[in-house]
Amino acid sequence: MEEKKTLVDEVASDKYDPSDRPFDFVEEGGKTALICESDPSIKAEMISILKEMDYQITDTVSVRDALKAMRFHVYDMVVLNENFDTDDPDANNVLKYLERLPMGIRRNLFVALVSNRFRTMDNMAAFNKSVNTVINMENFGDFKTIIKRGVADNEAFYHVFKETMKKMGRI
Repeated sequence: MEEKKTLVDEVASDKYDPSDRPFDFVEEGGKTALICESDPSIKAEMISILKEMDYQITDTVSVRDALKAMRFHVYDMVVLNENFDTDDPDANNVLKYLERLPMGIRRNLFVALVSNRFRTMDNMAAFNKSVNTVINMENFGDFKTIIKRGVADNEAFYHVFKETMKKMGRI
């Protein structure tokens, strides 16, 4: 009996292709971001804002592209529209992939979920979806402020833990 592979499993089992690597070089301390947004005008604004914040950007057009990019690089930030490459936001394969990441990787990754269903900075929705913050499209004009606050809150939350891990030589 043949077991059905998911898209995540298919991408994970693909052969190595150097052209799938999102960056040839990232300078030490350089920040990277993955954009998973289908609307070109919103995506352009996200990219502009994140570049302004000194992120190197990977722009994806499909879930397969996003999964391939994450296969070869651990991003500092992922901005994901819950409807990216799907009609059912509860069946978003990028979100499913992120939910399954080992905690050691996941806690170093900031995930912003762009939604039409949840309120901006709804902590219960963020917890339920395993993301760091939620941005409702009605508040997209404040994208930069929301991202900055979310990243600052996340850094403050993990500061003591990460410092302790460094002192113990585990990072």
